[in-house]
Formats: sequence, structure tokens, C-alpha cells
Amino acid sequence: MTNPLSRLSPPIPQRLQAWEDIQQRLREEREVKIRPTVTLSRVFGCEGFPVAERLKELLELQTDESWVVYDKALLEAALTTEGTSEKALKNLGIMASSFERLGLATAEFYEHVRAFDALSRHIVHIAHGGNAIIVGRGGSVLCNALTNCFHFRIEASLEWRINAVMRRLGMPRHEAETFVAYNSKNRVDFIRNQLKIDPQDLSYYDATFNNARHGVLEMAAAMAAYIQESWASSPHAHTLHAP
Repeated sequence: MTNPLSRLSPPIPQRLQAWEDIQQRLREEREVKIRPTVTLSRVFGCEGFPVAERLKELLELQTDESWVVYDKALLEAALTTEGTSEKALKNLGIMASSFERLGLATAEFYEHVRAFDALSRHIVHIAHGGNAIIVGRGGSVLCNALTNCFHFRIEASLEWRINAVMRRLGMPRHEAETFVAYNSKNRVDFIRNQLKIDPQDLSYYDATFNNARHGVLEMAAAMAAYIQESWASSPHAHTLHAP
């Protein structure tokens, strides 16, 4: 059955090509130019990807350069092209966590550990290159030490998230409740099991937004303004300007 979330994201091939274009640009640059990166964490059911897409548009206006939104699907597609197996990346974290709780050190367990290690290094590599908006996958934690990164989180009440999923995916309430509960738990478990931290720890973020009080356009505009102001006073190259 098709993952209902796939209907909310643009097709992978076009985004994968944009990723490859940026990698080629980095290889060809004679002088490394430091560019900002954004990590976007969100509670399941919040409008993380729409915010990322709008933020991408705003940052492209500010920088006159292309930006790429990296979500789970694109990160895994990019890693697959580099040799990490699709099987190991599928449901990453869930299987490894199950094996760990049972005290089993199987070949499949180590394959998942290697897959997460590859994913982590890939995320940091992307963030270091700049012009990236990394959605989820523990990006705010993995990239917290990078001085070119800005970290944001989007939250909302459970009731708001259930209603949002019902509206966006056309689900009846009982299905939406199960869908949100299942994916919310998996998302939190992924971060806690793989990175050993609480994703609700606000010390990892520059700012947190309440999706129930602020829409996509408002949140993206606020993030873009924050990045523009902070980057202008940073020791890095001045690549941002008012659109």
C-alpha cells in the first residue's frame, strides 16, 4: 500500500537531481564559501514539509542561489545511490531498537547500525555544504556543533495534529488518531534510541513555533528573517540580503 505521506512530498527524482547539482557545485568551487543550513524538527502531524518548501523559496530570494529540502525520502534516496542498502534504511531505528531491547546482536542489527552511521555522516556533510533545509532525522542534534546551522522546531497539540491529518490526508477521525499516535511514537523513539536525547529538549533549537497558532507562511517568514539577521552579524560570508 502506498505510504499516505508520500502524497505530501514532491517526486524524489527532481529533488535528487537538485541534490546532485549542489554536490557538483561544491566539487567545482575553487574557494569554499560558507553558506547557512537549516534543520527543522517537528512533532508528527505538524506542517514541517510545507514550511520547509516555503522557507526554501524565501532563502532562494535572499541568496540568489538554489536550496534543497532534505527529508527522510530524499536523504535515503541519496544514500542508496551511494551504496547504502534500501533494506537497511527502511524503517531505520525501529528494527535496531527491537534487537537492542532483546539483547540480540544479529547481522541485521549491525546493518541498521551501519546504516544510521552512514545517514548521520551524510546529514553532517550536507549541513556543512550549506543551502540545505534538513527536515527531521535528528538533524538539529547531529549538526548542533556546526556554526553555519540554524535549528527550528514546530509543535502543536495532539487534537490539532489529528485534525490536520484528517484534513490533509482525507482520513476519518479514528484512522487519523491511530496514524498520528503510531508515527508520533516512532519519531520520538527514533531520536531517543539513535541519539540518546529527548527531541523535546529546547536547548537544541534557536526557536520553537506553535503550528496551531501560526500558519506555514508566518513560520517560514519568521525563520527566514531570523536567519537573515543572525547571519548578517556572524563571522561568515554575507550571502543573505533583503528580497
